[in-house]
Amino acid sequence: MEYRPLGRTGLQVSEIGYGAWGIGGSMWIGADEDESLAALHRAIELGVNVIDTARGYGESERIVGGVIREHPDVHVATKVPPKNGVWPAPSGIHADEAFPGEHIRASLETSLAASGLEAFDVLQLHVWSDEWVGQGDWLETVADLRQEGKIRFFGVSINDYQPENVLALVRSGAVDTVQVIYNAFHQRPEEQLLPACAEHGVGVIVRVALDEGGLTGRVTADSTFPDGDFRNRYFGGDRRAQVEQHVTALVDELGITTDELADVALRYVLDEPAVSTVIAGMRTVRNVERNAATSDGRRLTDAQREVVRRHRWERNFYQAPDAG
Repeated sequence: MEYRPLGRTGLQVSEIGYGAWGIGGSMWIGADEDESLAALHRAIELGVNVIDTARGYGESERIVGGVIREHPDVHVATKVPPKNGVWPAPSGIHADEAFPGEHIRASLETSLAASGLEAFDVLQLHVWSDEWVGQGDWLETVADLRQEGKIRFFGVSINDYQPENVLALVRSGAVDTVQVIYNAFHQRPEEQLLPACAEHGVGVIVRVALDEGGLTGRVTADSTFPDGDFRNRYFGGDRRAQVEQHVTALVDELGITTDELADVALRYVLDEPAVSTVIAGMRTVRNVERNAATSDGRRLTDAQREVVRRHRWERNFYQAPDAG
């Protein structure tokens, strides 16, 4: 496992992190707790030292906390859901509607109790709008929580497919980390966000590096998901067929098999030096071992990277599925 600095925090984090949404049983259907525990333990054995969870991920904080109490050298990040319950953060609302200080504090206390931990390494706001820079009392509350030793660092999870909607915060110096969707299809973060984070020493936590499974090659026009599973919406309408077409074109031009696609997709993201860690969702030991193997110091060739760049496919989850 290779390690990178998490911005200016002083933490060294594994290139492959553990995304713990799927193990909480919330919106991802079929998680088995014993299997999740085995996957978490195997990830730590293989050098994964950063785990990302959230208050809204069902039982995730409890499961993660139970494991991490045995591994105090592993870093844990969690998230505060917006008080108004609105994802993504809409424009035109005040910061106090989403993240008043007392709500941030109450959410953190609930997360600490659920996890059994005394502190979190990173506390993140689960949505963000740059209109909130200078508004409300969220920043003062974050400072107080640091002073009390309940959190070490502060970050935000950027609205899906809105990588420019955090630039003012990054430039303000008030944030230690940002979490962003970045993958072989969604390359927009390369334009402004990643250079800004590199310039200001902000750690970058990448989510959805495999497009919620689309870049594993396992989503086809005929794929089905359990009732209530998040992927039914994410791959709604004709998106399954669209994914299959784009993946087929990509693997054909790369000259690889579909089984090799996830490895290439992860390496594409890790080729970006501004990226600190990629939090992959891993509910099985097999997935842990496959993803951890990507962090071996090898990178894509220039030719491979140019092929991936040509297959950029920008979408927005919050648009109608048939919008493409």
